[in-house]
Amino acid sequence: MNGTQTLSRALDILFALAEAGDTLTVSEIAEKVSIPESTTYRLLQTLEQNGIVERRGRSRIALGLRILDLARSLNLQFQRDLLPLALPIMEELTEKVQETSVLFVRTGNNAVCIQNVKSNSSLIQFSIENGRILPLHLGASGKCILAFESGKVAQRIFETIEDAEDRARLKAELEAARAHQYIITKGEVDPDVFAIAAPITDGHAQAVASLSVAGPSFRCSPEREGFIIEAVKQAAVELSRRMGAGH
Repeated sequence: MNGTQTLSRALDILFALAEAGDTLTVSEIAEKVSIPESTTYRLLQTLEQNGIVERRGRSRIALGLRILDLARSLNLQFQRDLLPLALPIMEELTEKVQETSVLFVRTGNNAVCIQNVKSNSSLIQFSIENGRILPLHLGASGKCILAFESGKVAQRIFETIEDAEDRARLKAELEAARAHQYIITKGEVDPDVFAIAAPITDGHAQAVASLSVAGPSFRCSPEREGFIIEAVKQAAVELSRRMGAGH
């Protein structure tokens, strides 16, 4: 193999380990990336020497600390790039609907709030702090991200839900979110609070974040709901465009 082929194979191995979400044997990796075990073993030796992968137990391979550190650094860089673009759009959205707007990103099986903009004109506000963590399968913000995640991420979440009816309900909600490009929940995380979320997508139609509006449920009347949904969707489309979607 030449240098380009070697790099491509090594990346295939890293993607296979990342998608597995667990350790793999050399044989399993070789099968997933469709290269001989001998070649896979040599590439793994090089990756292990550089801390990119590590051995766990008997012949089990996992991503190493250096690649995880790189992932964390990339995530922080992404958030630094996202926030300056998101803030003016969120401020405009909050001014338009007179409700709190929030921005969530995924971390593992959870969604974390990285920005919020509160309305100054409402007597009763929904308040959420930056850094709040919610399960991906609860609330509009997390579900909106989950709807556009890979099948493996969704499967991992489904495995944590014991009740079959709850799993079926979640699956239907995610399908609807993909079809309509938004999701609405009422009282699911906080009592008497509604949330309407739309996905922030990149150039590969992956949800990199979700943009939501949240407030007291009584202010989300049937007459007002459609207006808020369209405002959130339009803001999400604009932020996605600025993040490179469609380029």
